Amino acid sequence: MAKTTTTTTATDLKKALAPFFNPPREPVMVDLPDLGYLMIDGRGAPDEGAQYPTTDFQKAFAVLFPVVYTIKFRLKRDGLTMPILPLEALWFTAADGTFDVHKPQEQWGWRAMLAVSDDVTPAVFDEAVAEVRRKKGNSPELDRLRFERWREGRSAQVMHVGPYSEELPTIERLHAFITAQGCKPRGPHHEIYLGDPRRADPAKLKTVLRQPVE
Repeated sequence: MAKTTTTTTATDLKKALAPFFNPPREPVMVDLPDLGYLMIDGRGAPDEGAQYPTTDFQKAFAVLFPVVYTIKFRLKRDGLTMPILPLEALWFTAADGTFDVHKPQEQWGWRAMLAVSDDVTPAVFDEAVAEVRRKKGNSPELDRLRFERWREGRSAQVMHVGPYSEELPTIERLHAFITAQGCKPRGPHHEIYLGDPRRADPAKLKTVLRQPVE
């Protein structure tokens, strides 16, 4: 399959990344570009009652979003428009970053992420973090937040519709597709949360399930 190419300037970020955030309900292969991300790492079992993966995870996205909105308004002053993209998370259980869904959930590690445009630099990120600290005070989660560029590369992905707790059959279908393509999983399991579990009917929640391959 030919490699998908894309640019990620602030004015076309959402359009350029649209194919990666809206896969069909049958698995497909994609090639992810190099992107800038706000990232924060943590560990813990999913909190099904809250409909988001962990209490610590909730604290993580509570600092991710203030910083990304501060960046958005900072770029707007320069005449750039950056959309706010969906929350993402990598999940892993082993030292090499791979994920075994059958491991006890308290052993699950995660990396919460938000993709940002190429107009975001380390300096812009540092300024945004400093502004959030001035307005909201410091927090351990804010100290853990970082900006990195990352290329996920060749991956298989599929749309899961339904509760997070019912993802396993879709994950198994995704991995069967990977094997059928003559590939094997590489690195963490990746999820992109398209719905708001606080408001949406769990049966209608949409989650992109992605797995890098080799």
